[in-house]
Amino acid sequence: YTYMKILCTRENLANALSLISGIASKNINLPILNNVLIKAQEQKVDLIATNLELAVTTQLRAKVENTGSFTVPAKTLNDFVNLLSEEKVELSVKENELEVVSGKSSTKIKGTAADEFPVVPSVNEGRGYVVESELLKKGLDQVNQAAARNDIRPELAGLVFKFNSEKKKLVMAATDSYRLAEKKISLEQGDEEVDIIVPIRTAQEINRVLALNKNTGSSEKKVRIITSDNQIVVRNNDVELVSRLVEGKYPDYTQIIPTNFASTAVFSTQKMTKEVKAASLFTTTGVNAVSFCIKPSDGVVAMSSASAQAGEHKSEVSAETAGEENSIFLNHRYVLDGLGNIDSDSCELKIVNGDSPCVLAPVGDDSYVYIVMPIRQ
Repeated sequence: YTYMKILCTRENLANALSLISGIASKNINLPILNNVLIKAQEQKVDLIATNLELAVTTQLRAKVENTGSFTVPAKTLNDFVNLLSEEKVELSVKENELEVVSGKSSTKIKGTAADEFPVVPSVNEGRGYVVESELLKKGLDQVNQAAARNDIRPELAGLVFKFNSEKKKLVMAATDSYRLAEKKISLEQGDEEVDIIVPIRTAQEINRVLALNKNTGSSEKKVRIITSDNQIVVRNNDVELVSRLVEGKYPDYTQIIPTNFASTAVFSTQKMTKEVKAASLFTTTGVNAVSFCIKPSDGVVAMSSASAQAGEHKSEVSAETAGEENSIFLNHRYVLDGLGNIDSDSCELKIVNGDSPCVLAPVGDDSYVYIVMPIRQ
């Protein structure tokens, strides 16, 4: 067996474990995937978790007394470390157990030899890009919700990343064929043009890691992205994510984004959110239909909903309107998701007619667009 001994602080260990614990999930078929691999080398200690599609490696700041590696259940270690009260922690391996000594407590956690842990793919060089971490995180927040949650069409259960389809831009988009979200952010480095499809699980994990790194006040404001034919690598601070990409070609969604509108309305994002929530209480379950009517003569967007069970509801939000009177039935869930992703005070609704997709967009920010398909009556 391997003997390993490292010394670190509870805070550093807890932070590192929180970064990788999202991946080590309940895997019944391959229990080793529930484990975290602790790899102590001369100069550094890595913690690694994988679900075979996606692997996350984070560096733990620690003093290595003896090198070696071992795996233990990630959840047990994570939960336990969060309950320690002393700051100094000593980890060592004795036979098939990880001994955790901190203050007056000493605990042994049963584990598995490191050689049973799947090999995490090493990254061969690919096309490299750099983006600002805050922009990437915000963009993923705004786009992730629109991806399909099932694998009937695997490419829709992912986000398309289009590098340099517009010069010096990364365009991210997702659609589940009921709504579509697209966000453009600037690329700081990288000139090659390529489109890849990132699995939704990976996109959510990148988002989670960036959020955790931001909360720990980590210094690095840049994210490095490397992509090859079937892999994406994302690096920020001491974390590296390696994921498989979704095979296939992403549908050309730009065709469905309307460009000419018959009616537009600009209104308070917050007011509209409240009113749509109110209308949602009176919709038929499963259909979730709310009628939106732009009325230029009154300068309002009128909303109504009704259900045989709950009753009916009507309300109006004052708006700057243009064009003709026009109404459309929309699923309130999709509208609320869109409004929730718009971070400007005012928002614009643009309608072609009751049978065509409509657009929600922040006013004064053309980097984000959200499209909702109508409910055909």
